Amino acid sequence: PYWAREIAALGHEVRLIPPAYVKPFVKRGKTDAADAEAISEAVTRKTMRFVPIKTAEQQAAAMVLKTRTLLVRQRTQAANAWRAHLAELGIIATAGLAKVEALVAIIRDETDARLPAAARFALRAIADEIEASADQIERLERAIVVETKHDEDMRRLTTIPGVGAITAATIKALVPDPGGFKSARHFAAWLGLTPRPHSSGGKERLGRISKMGNPELRSLLVVGATAVLRVVRNDARARPWLKALLATRPFKVAAVAQANKTARIIWALLNKGGTYRRPDPLTAAAAV
Repeated sequence: PYWAREIAALGHEVRLIPPAYVKPFVKRGKTDAADAEAISEAVTRKTMRFVPIKTAEQQAAAMVLKTRTLLVRQRTQAANAWRAHLAELGIIATAGLAKVEALVAIIRDETDARLPAAARFALRAIADEIEASADQIERLERAIVVETKHDEDMRRLTTIPGVGAITAATIKALVPDPGGFKSARHFAAWLGLTPRPHSSGGKERLGRISKMGNPELRSLLVVGATAVLRVVRNDARARPWLKALLATRPFKVAAVAQANKTARIIWALLNKGGTYRRPDPLTAAAAV
């Protein structure tokens, strides 16, 4: 994006093409000449899709989100290693960060004879790393929430069930031009939330979701969808199709379907404006 902005400032028309769309036009081998020929051929295609150029502010927002993701991953790795080391000494703790504080108390308790001095010294270093990562993650999340409150688009996105400040900020940073998608289904397909087709001879066969989009954004939408599904059984205003899907399909399949629906609502709000309006309560007759 940096060089695209610099070249555009000189008066040129810049078009960015995803490498996956250029690869089919490479005839043979890997050389600069073959790559240049493939790019020249790909850019002339009428159906070619281009990547919008991100601004420096959008790249900075994406850096904040990527930094948070990196810190969360490092904290999880440290916690897993810490739990494994303690298990070797007979101190067992369930998975999850909720039990970390109890383990920290054991590590810092000098009177606990279950830990040798060398093990306590090493595990205290991991505990310090986990606490430092948690503090940095909290600071980043506070900054993201503050930014969400000041941005009109992100405030409107957070009205959608299952979309919080982190998801709204990720969408804002990674989707600079939502109008570049022809429809809501194209947007959901870009995120990898639509089935992968395996059709031939006039027979349609749909497999699992393609997972072709950004994995971080797709994961956030699926996690938000699971939160929606946990309360949908007792929600009178929940869509009947979602209740019926939960009754017949596995929970994770229903979560992906809800994530697909959420992605389409996001596209509609970004392109048409407005906020999310929950459906009116459904009577039993209407639901049937």
